[in-house]
Amino acid sequence: MPQEFKIPASEIESRITEIQKRLREKEIDGLLIVQRVDLFYFSGTAQNGFLYIPSEGNPLLLIRRYLPRAQEESSIGNIVEIKSPKEVPGRIVEFYGQLPETLSFELDVVPVKEFEFYRGLFPKQNCVDGSPLILEARMIKSAWEIEQMEKTAQLSSQTFEYIKNNIRPGYTEMEFGGMYEAYARKIGHGGKLRVRDYQTEGYPWHILSGSSGGMVGLLDSPASGQGTSAAFPVGGGNKKLAPDEPIMIDIASVFNGFHIDETRMFAIGSMPKEALDASLATIEIHNTVLDRVRPGIPIRDLFDTALTKAEKLGYAEPYLGPPGYKVQFIGHGIGLELIEQPILSAKDDSPLQPGMTFALEPKMVFENRFSAGVESVFTVTETGHRLISQIPLKVFVC
Repeated sequence: MPQEFKIPASEIESRITEIQKRLREKEIDGLLIVQRVDLFYFSGTAQNGFLYIPSEGNPLLLIRRYLPRAQEESSIGNIVEIKSPKEVPGRIVEFYGQLPETLSFELDVVPVKEFEFYRGLFPKQNCVDGSPLILEARMIKSAWEIEQMEKTAQLSSQTFEYIKNNIRPGYTEMEFGGMYEAYARKIGHGGKLRVRDYQTEGYPWHILSGSSGGMVGLLDSPASGQGTSAAFPVGGGNKKLAPDEPIMIDIASVFNGFHIDETRMFAIGSMPKEALDASLATIEIHNTVLDRVRPGIPIRDLFDTALTKAEKLGYAEPYLGPPGYKVQFIGHGIGLELIEQPILSAKDDSPLQPGMTFALEPKMVFENRFSAGVESVFTVTETGHRLISQIPLKVFVC
């Protein structure tokens, strides 16, 4: 049975209005949406189908399967059942009288072979990339969307509380990760993380204890880690949790499609002073960055602020990875996908805007010894920022 959850019609209407404005600005006549997350964002359903959005006028939702559920979930006025994608051009002509001269697609995610098929359906149309317009529109979250992310944050907070109460020496990283993921699933975590980049693993948790946290590749991407093998270098490994060592736990949770990505440091019994000091330093860097957040500030300014603070605290060498392997970001946008635009990088001059949501993750790697870090989700407000995350900003010694 479908969940009792529905995107309000007012949300869908405002999103359609926004993307149509962007289409007109770029002189694009229409957008054909195929990817499931974009389909859900603009129509309210992720059922198998297509959404055609003209630059002006009402959209058309074409469903292959399952029509009754799509009708229940979506507030789109025109919903039609089709048996094959080959019907799409004819249905567009049927509803709008003609095909668009310029038609855009999600070329950042649609496979080349599939795109060639679609282009064959529209041989006379000028086919262009509409994905930048989609990503820009999705970048700014409404109050309703942020409310949904807060619900996911509440679920994540309960999971971290479970971790605090159940972490014990002797469990392997993989074993304990499975335990708290099972708990998270029990209270509503959807399990399947949506990641737009085909090379990024949408893995829900990473647990790195002691020396397993000192892997050079830890910060290569927001989804890297030690893992159990060369074939699956994410999540956790077979190392057993032990007393008196730093344990980094990174969890991504999803509820009704909305993601939260958070990290906290743990220890059983006590944490060595060096690791504790480094962990507290990442929290200080985290808070210094948040103090700088306000609309209009260039994104790279947040990166520079974090880097400067790390240097002042004496952590220039391990911050963002060991020398030669440092990354150039301190966080990423987040929402219906785990990693969204914009990235909190060293090269992005674009300004912060109210409604942007980010996972901020200043982290350090002490090569072959341990890692330290923190990650929280926040939103940019009209005057500054507000944390969406509900987990205390502290090191948990259990």
